[in-house]
This record gives sequence, C-alpha cells and structure tokens, in this order.
Amino acid sequence: MADNKQPNLNGAYYGPAIPPAEPPRRYRPDRSRRSCFCCLFSVFWKILLALIVLVVIAGVIFYLVVQPRIFKFYVNDAEITQFDYNTNTTQLRYNMVLNFTAHNPNKKLSIYYDKVLAKAFFMDTQFASADVITFMNSFRQYKKQSNAMSGVFSGQQNIFLDYSRYSQISDDKNSRSFDIYVKLYFRMRFRLGDLITRTYKPKVKCDLKVPFINGTNAFTSFTPTKCDIDF
Repeated sequence: MADNKQPNLNGAYYGPAIPPAEPPRRYRPDRSRRSCFCCLFSVFWKILLALIVLVVIAGVIFYLVVQPRIFKFYVNDAEITQFDYNTNTTQLRYNMVLNFTAHNPNKKLSIYYDKVLAKAFFMDTQFASADVITFMNSFRQYKKQSNAMSGVFSGQQNIFLDYSRYSQISDDKNSRSFDIYVKLYFRMRFRLGDLITRTYKPKVKCDLKVPFINGTNAFTSFTPTKCDIDF
C-alpha cells in the first residue's frame, strides 16, 4: 500500500489569520436625557406663552373698564408787564404771570399733582423758572374735575442775548405781544380706588403769545391756549 504523503508546504506557516481589531465605540448621548430636556423646554415655553397671553388679556380688560385718558392742560390768561434788557450788563428784568387750568377727563381715576416746575424761554433762551406746585400746595384732583394753577415769573437774570434777540424785544414791545415758550415738568400719581400708582413725570409744552401790558394797552386780551403733553 502506498504511503499517504502530505504535499510540501510552500513557505513558512504562521498559524491562523488574526481577525482585525474592532473600531472604538463612539459615545452616544443618552436619548432619554435629551428627550427629557426637550420636554422641559416645551413645558417652560408653554407656561411663558400662557403668562404673556394672560397679561395681554388683563391689560385689555383694564383698559376697557378704566378707560384711562391723559390729563389736559391750558393757559387761560397771561401777561407781561416788564421785559427790559440792558446790553451793558447783560441783565434782563422781567415780570410775567401765567394762569393755568389742569383738567382730569377720567371717570375712574383721580390725579395727585405732587410737583410742577415751569421754565420760560424767549427765542430759545431760558430766562426764568417758577414753582407752580410744591409739596406745600400739592393736591388731589378728583374725577372729571378742573383746577387752577398759576406761575409768577418775576426778577432779573444775567443772560447773553445777541443783537437779533435783544432787538426783537423792542419789536415785541411795539407789537404788544411776546412769543414765549413755556415748558412744565410734572411729578404726578394716579389713584384707582385704594390703589395709587408710581410717580410719573410728563412734560407739558406751551407756545404762547403773551400780551405786553402797560398804561396804553391795559385791555389787551390773551387767547387761551391748549398745551401739548408728552407722557
């Protein structure tokens, strides 16, 4: 019987092939955590949106029920009895009186006038200021009510006026009327029932033609003027 001979091996034999190494596993975030975060964000956004809607609805209801309106302000009477400028000393002597009326048009809100300061300007130059309302004469204005105020601007002030400005004084005296711009600074509060709001600081602007009163035109009249309110 012939011997069973194995065939000759060509080259060296190093054993079975080594399988390739597995690639490193990538870290994957926990889907449950991400889902939980999205859920919390969605709930927060819905709550915030609901609060915004509630605030808007409450504001609309408040406006429809209370119907708040801006107060009205007028200059009823005004006169200048002195307005003299000395070009050598740059001193202006003046005497002006303004009578105001403040009207509260609200049916449910009353107004506290805590302080009112008025500043007077001639040709864009401030020449005087006066306290119209102070702590001593502050008051509460009730619903649908009008109240009188007055401002007295009297004294002297060193200010520089160029030729065009001080020559305008003579022209205004001849025409018996001064173009005066008055700006008033308010500190006021509103009251609804027992609720009193914070302090508001509106500004009121009045463009006036103030009569120059002397012995020859004692009966010159002033045209009542409504002022602009900047809340």
